[in-house]
Amino acid sequence: MIELRRAAERGAANFGWLDSRHTFSFGHYYDPRQVGFSDLLVINDDCVEPGMGFGTHSHRDMEIFSYVLEGALEHKDSMGTGSLIRPGDVQMMSAGSGITHSEFNPSRQEDVHFLQIWIVPDRLRVAPRYQQKNFSAVEKRGRLRLIISPDATDGALGVYQDARAYAGLFDGAEHAEFDMAARLPKCCCSTCDRRNCRASVAKSRLRRQGAAVSQVAGCRRSPPR
Repeated sequence: MIELRRAAERGAANFGWLDSRHTFSFGHYYDPRQVGFSDLLVINDDCVEPGMGFGTHSHRDMEIFSYVLEGALEHKDSMGTGSLIRPGDVQMMSAGSGITHSEFNPSRQEDVHFLQIWIVPDRLRVAPRYQQKNFSAVEKRGRLRLIISPDATDGALGVYQDARAYAGLFDGAEHAEFDMAARLPKCCCSTCDRRNCRASVAKSRLRRQGAAVSQVAGCRRSPPR
């Protein structure tokens, strides 16, 4: 079964400096039909005005990754990490036993547009860690490039969960095939049209021959270790 959720159907929050769209329930937005997808808890599509951002705040036991589409995002955290995240960069932060961080748009002229995605980890109270890597346009042009995986396969960033994220750039007749049944029983796909910078989301739960429906078609989070 494939469930398509169009961009206009998502939750919206506009604080002036922040214009955000929520795929799943988040903050003041709550929809009992949209409370995450398996271990995928949050997909926020954020646009932050120049010179503005999220002040220092804390997280614990959450895998958080950011994917910048336009502009630049400045990150600082309690581990001493200071970085600038630009288009093509993927940032992965494992909050583990606890971390504080801030995110700001350092530009004086242009917005920063990015996706922030939260994944529930499969283990608790690990030491916090930070990862960042650039995946070039060449690596993603007309294909799906693995950017997040539990074992950091093929140069991907590691995540404490049986989850994988891919990114691709497609124009015109470009296309790629992905065998979901062979790789993943559950898949969530977010697409962004750079002309309007607002994403639609498709979720799919597949049955594989010989697999129990509760394991494959269900949407239950894995218990943390």
